[in-house]
Amino acid sequence: MLVLLVNDHLLKQAHPGLVTGKLSDVAGLVVAPALLALLLWRRADLVATVLTGALFTAVKTTETGAELASQAWTFVAGPSRVLADPTDLLALPALALAWWVRRRTLHHPASARWRIIVTTPLALIAVTATGAVMPPPSAEAVEVDGAGRVTVHTDTSMDWVSQDGGRTWTERTGEDTRRPAQSAQCVPGQATRCYRLAATRMAVEQSDDAGVTWRPSWEPSAGELKRLTRQYDSSGVRATSLAVQAQGGGHVVVVASGMAGITVRDASGTWRHAGWPGATSAEVDTGPERNVAIFLAACMLFAGAGAGLRQYTVAYTGSALTACLGLLLLLSDDNSLPYSYYAPGMPFSTLGLLMILAGVVGSIVLGWAGRPRPVPAAIGVLASPLVYGAVHLPFTGWAKGTPDSYGVAFAFAVLLTGLVVLASAAAIRNDARRADPDHHAGP
Repeated sequence: MLVLLVNDHLLKQAHPGLVTGKLSDVAGLVVAPALLALLLWRRADLVATVLTGALFTAVKTTETGAELASQAWTFVAGPSRVLADPTDLLALPALALAWWVRRRTLHHPASARWRIIVTTPLALIAVTATGAVMPPPSAEAVEVDGAGRVTVHTDTSMDWVSQDGGRTWTERTGEDTRRPAQSAQCVPGQATRCYRLAATRMAVEQSDDAGVTWRPSWEPSAGELKRLTRQYDSSGVRATSLAVQAQGGGHVVVVASGMAGITVRDASGTWRHAGWPGATSAEVDTGPERNVAIFLAACMLFAGAGAGLRQYTVAYTGSALTACLGLLLLLSDDNSLPYSYYAPGMPFSTLGLLMILAGVVGSIVLGWAGRPRPVPAAIGVLASPLVYGAVHLPFTGWAKGTPDSYGVAFAFAVLLTGLVVLASAAAIRNDARRADPDHHAGP
């Protein structure tokens, strides 16, 4: 359940992709049978497990199942979209893990009522999906008219027009005389030089032999492309159309780049991403990384204070965990739709605040009563902002272009955070040895 909470509400936003997607499926299949069993008669573990597998297979292999799941999820957690993806069936062996966990619990006393009351809402929250916001305008088509004007048509009522080969642009009300978007064109008067949009990625290819062979002409770097998808939307950043115009002894190429706006190759052969002319460029969203930084910093703070307790360690750990999970819900709600507008019940932010309040109060009381050693608590206080900076600063630099690679920023964040955690753990351990009389007494 904890894996599902952290993965779906933090890691998926920070690192969407194959790993977080499949991890979500695996964790969901482990949690779902236990939740489903609560709705069935006593000792229906096998039925719940088989039914979970059958429903999961139907949703992932049929459009009807995916659509029904989308409607159900929309009712529970606000506007959602579930997609059919047969590759997700690779996660089905996780049901064996769910069954193994259940069989092991048969040899232990029944769970206390308070555990069921606490964990059931958290499990329900863990399996809810986040929604999407309305997309910004998108550049859809480019054309050059007989007067030498380049027009970029958008999916709204406004278009962009340039009369100087893409150097400057003027906004105007769109007209309904646009031609279909074209994906390839040769230079007027120079039939051997042609340009076309790449078929599978945001890129432009050029040919110098009238289309017999093609080579790359322009493509954003991996870091730049990821920044664009963070500024706008991953599905909306794409090359949709291009137009070529002869100008000043050379030629210009104008590309409609979806939500990312306009990309231009000038007469000298230099490519530049113009974006939306006259508008301030949208900031690169590093909110997911910031939320991870806040979460880890809070965990470091609680861990430092708890490491020096002489009493009530288990109770303190429970309170600290409640506060951290509440913070996780609060941060998750910051990047999602306002659930309270779409579904009945308590919104995540309210539940998160209540959990934070209860966890912090409990941690303070237990920390004070547990006779803590001052050094570990001080280390936690000092290390907490260092962890935040170690996680977030590399991504802040990446958002501004240094480093260009997201992978390098991620590696720096992991390295710096690891150094802070290891140094803090070593200092706390050293303090514990000095405080242990048996360590000094020797054999």
